[in-house]
Amino acid sequence: MTLALLVCGLVVALVLVGLFVFGLRRRLIQRSGGTFDCSLRWGLPETPDTSGKGWVYGVARYNGDRIEWFRVFSYAPRPRRVLERSAIDVVARRLPEGEEELALLSDAIILGCTHRGTRLELAMSEDALTGFLAWLEAAPPGQRVNVA
Repeated sequence: MTLALLVCGLVVALVLVGLFVFGLRRRLIQRSGGTFDCSLRWGLPETPDTSGKGWVYGVARYNGDRIEWFRVFSYAPRPRRVLERSAIDVVARRLPEGEEELALLSDAIILGCTHRGTRLELAMSEDALTGFLAWLEAAPPGQRVNVA
């Protein structure tokens, strides 16, 4: 009986520590500012896919001429993807369709992009989209920016 209580207490303590580390990691990512919630779908095929598969919820952070994208449900201290401003081409903008509405946040707008030849989609709120497009267009003189 005592062993069972000890094991249960240990499991509860480990779950609480895991949740605390998730929260601490997110605080550390957001500490420098310039972050926004952003779902990402990487390496898309040529044909549009509205099945809702492949979307990963994350947090994006502006860092100079790059956007660093972190998965929310991860313990990794480094970004999963890094998008360079000069390599991002915006090719489409649309609202979620079909099962995507369930996979994304309720106010999400999807931005179809390419980054160094890789097709990807970013889903973010209207406010985050406005900031993202302004950041893209604010590239230093001489850098090419393609916003559809």
